[in-house]
Amino acid sequence: MIGLVLRRLAQSVPTLFVVLAGSFLLTRLAPGGPFDLERPLAPAAMENLRRVYGLDQPLPVQFGRYLAALMRGDLGPSFSFRDLTVADLLARALPVSMTLGGLALSLALGLGIGLGSLAALRRGSFLDRAIGFGAALSLSVPSFVVAPLLQIAFGLSLRWLPLSGWEGGSPAHLILPVATLALPHIGAVARLTRASLAEALSAQPVRTMRSLGLPPLRVLRHALRGALLPVIALAGPLAAGLLTGSVVVETIFGLPGVGRYFVEGALNRDYTLVMGTVVLVGVLVVAFNLVADLMAAWADPRLRLGR
Repeated sequence: MIGLVLRRLAQSVPTLFVVLAGSFLLTRLAPGGPFDLERPLAPAAMENLRRVYGLDQPLPVQFGRYLAALMRGDLGPSFSFRDLTVADLLARALPVSMTLGGLALSLALGLGIGLGSLAALRRGSFLDRAIGFGAALSLSVPSFVVAPLLQIAFGLSLRWLPLSGWEGGSPAHLILPVATLALPHIGAVARLTRASLAEALSAQPVRTMRSLGLPPLRVLRHALRGALLPVIALAGPLAAGLLTGSVVVETIFGLPGVGRYFVEGALNRDYTLVMGTVVLVGVLVVAFNLVADLMAAWADPRLRLGR
């Protein structure tokens, strides 16, 4: 197991480096700059600002300095939020995105695995077709369509839930964004679980267990352990994406999460804020993929042996 962890970490280092280098280059090549205002600054003032923040140096030197600061845990100052550092902004936004993403992930996995298992056990039935149709529909409708529809239905028409806002993470303000964020992933997990479990139930070992008269629940538990391997593999990047927040969902519902700060940083050419978000997402992707690999190795002993 330790060897698996070391291999995954060794593979992730060059990947993170390439992501950081590409993001750094793209932010610098984008038109505009962090100090471009409606009323342009005097050339001398602009030059001073660029020198203070090190933007007058060649790109390789800037990247080297950024990596050196990153190794010390310094994400740099924010260009658009002048009194705050990038670490301060992400520390403020991450709990919001983690709460939203954690609830959405739990909902997606719980309902997705449950519905997919039910469809696999009732293959060819009306229930199987209904679940398949619902899963396909949830994958077909984008979040920027689902969110306004839920706001119109439950916020404006029925007046059951607030349209937007955070209010300290009150349950009423979480229901609509969590449902919007989880809906497409419920369909993806349900379809993947249904296909994998249906294949597992048709495998020779499961048929042998049935012929020996073992209890159906025990047979299902054995089949489900192997069938969930693709779902576990999907859960890693899914968790990273959900727990760092959704740009669309956080923007529509006015949530002060990581995705919203990323949008503001991109619009304001806040290089350090954009790069800080990229670093956070990259580290979380590596971490959650590692957790998914460990869970898959627990479920399948062959992976622990490197086969």
